[in-house]
Amino acid sequence: MEFFSLRIFKGMQRMSESVFVGLCEIVGTSQMVALRRETTDIKEMVERQVTPNVWTIVMLSGSRREGFRLTGSDVDKMCWSNDHRVIMDMSQSEYYNTANTTLILSDSSESPPGFTLLQLLTPRTIRKVESALVRMNDRVYISSSIYRQVTCLAAFPDSTVHGPCASGKVVTLEYDIAYCFVCDFWPPSASSWIDRCHSWPIPEVVDDIVRNGCHFVAIGHPLGIHENEEWRFSFSQAEYKLVYSMNHCQFLTYGLLKIFLKEVIDQQSEETNKLLCSYHMKTTVFWVIQKNMLPYWCPQNLLTGFWVCFKLLLKWVYKGICPNFFIPQNNLFLTKVNGSAQNRLFLQLHELYKKGLACLLQSSSIRSYIIDVLYNPRLFICTNERHTLSDVQHDHDLVSESDFGAFFSRTTVLTKAIQRVKQLIKTVEQLVVLPLTHYQALPLQRLTVTIFQNLAFITSNKYTYTGVNNQMYIADKMSCHMLKLATKFGLVSDMLYIAMYYYKTLRYREALSVLEMTKVKLARPYLMYEYVVDGERYTEAVGGQSLSTKMRQAVARNIILHNVICSISELIPEQQSAIQNGQTILIIPVFVMLHFVEFLCYRHIDTTLSQAALDELQVLVHHNQGLYIYDLHRDISWEILGICQQMAGNLQAALYSYQQSLTQHPSHGIQTATHMRIQDVVSQLNN
Repeated sequence: MEFFSLRIFKGMQRMSESVFVGLCEIVGTSQMVALRRETTDIKEMVERQVTPNVWTIVMLSGSRREGFRLTGSDVDKMCWSNDHRVIMDMSQSEYYNTANTTLILSDSSESPPGFTLLQLLTPRTIRKVESALVRMNDRVYISSSIYRQVTCLAAFPDSTVHGPCASGKVVTLEYDIAYCFVCDFWPPSASSWIDRCHSWPIPEVVDDIVRNGCHFVAIGHPLGIHENEEWRFSFSQAEYKLVYSMNHCQFLTYGLLKIFLKEVIDQQSEETNKLLCSYHMKTTVFWVIQKNMLPYWCPQNLLTGFWVCFKLLLKWVYKGICPNFFIPQNNLFLTKVNGSAQNRLFLQLHELYKKGLACLLQSSSIRSYIIDVLYNPRLFICTNERHTLSDVQHDHDLVSESDFGAFFSRTTVLTKAIQRVKQLIKTVEQLVVLPLTHYQALPLQRLTVTIFQNLAFITSNKYTYTGVNNQMYIADKMSCHMLKLATKFGLVSDMLYIAMYYYKTLRYREALSVLEMTKVKLARPYLMYEYVVDGERYTEAVGGQSLSTKMRQAVARNIILHNVICSISELIPEQQSAIQNGQTILIIPVFVMLHFVEFLCYRHIDTTLSQAALDELQVLVHHNQGLYIYDLHRDISWEILGICQQMAGNLQAALYSYQQSLTQHPSHGIQTATHMRIQDVVSQLNN
């Protein structure tokens, strides 16, 4: 009997190890998760340091902030006005200068646990807050329902209101953006959480969480007497720090619960598939860890951890009570998991419970890792994560996560952009002297490259290129130096910025020389371009070399043009149109830009070669969109093809390309320019 029990125990361990390895492949190894978190943190740190007091702060939240990159998961963000602060009591007002800070008082006296009213204390505020003000009992409050409608629909006209968020979809990417208010103080109603933190998280994490306060999102309690005015406490910032403090086995258990919810629980019936959400899974893991319901979290008992969490979830559903981790009196099940719906959900979960761990066989993602052990009990399982993560995957994730592209410019005014560049330089200087990790250093390196590239064009744009002006000569020398320096620390694709600069300053042959060198590198069979890479060839060619060498020799990314900076005059209408539509950058596929600049240069040298470059561009845009041109970049790609065709005199083809641009997702906000170009082509055809 003891031998039989031992066999079952060892079988369970092996199954846990197999699922651990599988989850490392699906969710990520501890190294990959650390990479995602640290690069996100350093980018956000830079962004906050250069954001003026009157601007909006943007924080990545949800599963992506926690370190997940699960297929189909959406992007969650929280936004708040940097010059608005919520206080918990009037005594805290002394910490703020009301001349430049709008103060708001949290009043929870008439609200259910976890909710509050927000009273505006100072007259100075922004327009979207003014439009949401309501008067109650001779006091002025901010209505959550009005604020939610104003902010969500103003920023994203095509979005829908989902809970406190503006929810929508850009091609295949779903997003949830919550417009909220920030508070620098920890709420008294969550003070019991501090007292509970005996073993987890450690005191340093607790202090950090409490020191950074909380947020308030625009949604009231459905059973509250002020539902339309109330705001919900949000502990998103605290939650991602708690997830950071998990060991990797705990994190993977959380990931397994998310997968189990999506692939098993939600598939039971349409009646119950909206009752539970990922937040309930996270809450379950938090409570299990803090209550020390599993003493040892390691690969060998990962499934034990999952089962402990599942049993707690089942108990909560049975009772109809899911206590919020920070304010337990706030029952997360109160309005959804009750009555007949609660009973149906419990019965479904209980059926899964009766199957034991075999219920995981219903998960398409996890099934194979369990079956492998069941059919081959002696299968050797290596839980060393280094064998799970390939160098190719590591390099790809590190480069893509380190990209600062869209962070660089959040302004549509050149003078403010220049000021932002100066602030970025100062911030980089301050950060590089700190003891940074490898994952934090690379984003700063990528940011420095971006700064050099944009400074080069800003400097050049101050002067008209004539070849004789002394100031222009010095500026040109500085610009060339910055662009060449950027390529030493940059990617293969960064060479195109030099070609663009040479074209802009009328040095067509020099630009073509750079383009030829770039072509050779982009044609290498081991090139890593976005998600396109031959792993074996990449490893064979550059494996074992430093990441800087790999980036210079074998990695390419899309070209980013900041709309307030003129890099190619032929795209000025598109940049101006984009600015009018609130877009700060154009993202152009690298091969589209290569053929575009090649066409522009050859127009001044050799019309035959110019047509050849146009033909290559046309083949690329017409036939290779899935591989080298992603859905979100089709509008600008068709636009550039149309520009080249119009310049070459092929007006019918240009008209077709512009029309195709209008049918794509308007990612770049260039429609005004496209319509203008169509009118121009039609006018030429009629003449």
